[in-house]
Amino acid sequence: MEVFKQKKSKFWWYDFAVHGTRYRRSTGETNKNRAERIASLKLAEVCEHGDPLPRKAPTVLEVSKRFLESVDAARLAAKSKQYYHDGWRLLSATSITGLRLDLVTNEVAGTLRFVGSAANTNCALRTLRRLLHRAEEWKLIRRAPKIKLVHEQARGLRLDEVAEAKLLEGAALCKWRSKRTLERFTQILILARDTGMRNEKELYRMRVEDLYWDQRLIHVVDSKTVNGIRYVPMSDRVFAVLKTLCGTRIEGWVFASKRSKSGHLTTMGKKFRQAREKAGLPKKLVLYCSRHDFGTRVLENTGNLKLVMSAMGHVDVKTAMKYQHPELGIVRSALNDSNHAVLPPSA
Repeated sequence: MEVFKQKKSKFWWYDFAVHGTRYRRSTGETNKNRAERIASLKLAEVCEHGDPLPRKAPTVLEVSKRFLESVDAARLAAKSKQYYHDGWRLLSATSITGLRLDLVTNEVAGTLRFVGSAANTNCALRTLRRLLHRAEEWKLIRRAPKIKLVHEQARGLRLDEVAEAKLLEGAALCKWRSKRTLERFTQILILARDTGMRNEKELYRMRVEDLYWDQRLIHVVDSKTVNGIRYVPMSDRVFAVLKTLCGTRIEGWVFASKRSKSGHLTTMGKKFRQAREKAGLPKKLVLYCSRHDFGTRVLENTGNLKLVMSAMGHVDVKTAMKYQHPELGIVRSALNDSNHAVLPPSA
């Protein structure tokens, strides 16, 4: 149901359909809030002796246009909107598009197959789940089914000091246009490893005014979650890199970029892939792996999980533990120490 204004009318009109019958008339009100209440009462009156649901639910494909329009109109981050568009692109290649909404179940969703990793599958399933919930809100189906996601393997790679050295060697072999690109790549790599900041949401959006030089702190003012708003300490090399980047500036983007509409750097993905290929490192290694390495190093050297959670902006222990990669050398040492007590002395 929607209320709208005609071009030559000062009144708000309502427009809705029940059982294939369209109801479109003026509310006689110039106040939108009162007009919406009148339209709601009219809809309730029409539905009083019948089911407001359509007799035949539309197909997934038929409702997709309205769904994508609602995604674009919603107060979502641009990346979230792109996520649902990507999810629909994956869904549109399957037979589920021709299925009526009321016939979509978790069992049906479980038979869908998508190219790529489990993350791709979950992108499509999350999109389908949101589409069905919107269809419920729009009274196209009685109740949206519970769509279960598939298990995603946690990232197991660390962008440690060895990987950093290899990436820098690989970057030096890349035929980039200017030395400044190599310098910027090096700066990003150091900052990502020593701050544990999320690269796109936090690192690239740093501002000079959020750097506290005396306390050697970075204030993360915008993040993926509320707990992500935090202070991150500067290591010695982070301090040196930031001083080089900022100079005498007292405001503005740390990674200012005239090419970007946002005014700041938004990605280093292409350059990272080129350096990774030259270095002969696995494709699963991404810049975000530096965040895993950060959590592991801090935990190893402090033994304080709460401190790690605070530095990384986590509130859930389970989430924080995904980033930890305890060294097997510790286990080996413990076993050797215990074995020495029972082994006979060597001849």
